[in-house]
Amino acid sequence: MPRRLTKVTLQALDWLIMRTGRAEVRAEHQQTGRRGEEAAYFHLRQLGYVVVARNFRSPRRRGEIDMVAWNGDVLCFVEVKTRTTRDVKPAHVAVDREKQRELIGMAREYLHHVRGNPPWRVDIVSVYFEGPNTGQGVTSATKPQIELFKNAFPVS
Repeated sequence: MPRRLTKVTLQALDWLIMRTGRAEVRAEHQQTGRRGEEAAYFHLRQLGYVVVARNFRSPRRRGEIDMVAWNGDVLCFVEVKTRTTRDVKPAHVAVDREKQRELIGMAREYLHHVRGNPPWRVDIVSVYFEGPNTGQGVTSATKPQIELFKNAFPVS
């Protein structure tokens, strides 16, 4: 019940921000990406992940880590890819070698601020908003399909 309440509360706050005109004006793909990150956050929580940071950036490196979370005793750096269709290519494939290097560098930057030397990995979450609302903006009524790729690529 608390998870559902949190999710409904966040959706209500998003709606209120949009109604009051105080929302940032974002391109539709950015709105879709934000909604995908929100869906991934709740999905990971349901799987038992403990999210400790969202949208981590460092002044020393280019890029961003969508989420940092503990999965048991493993620190996970999570990249979220959101799509409104599967017609082109799977969302997780968008994490090419350059993006992988960027994520590993950002993860190592984050690890400088963590005590000890915890085991870590990079996970990718693919979120798909498909259905009748596709092409007209993603609404909160669109139930996403979510795929988790644990340890998506080697980090050594």
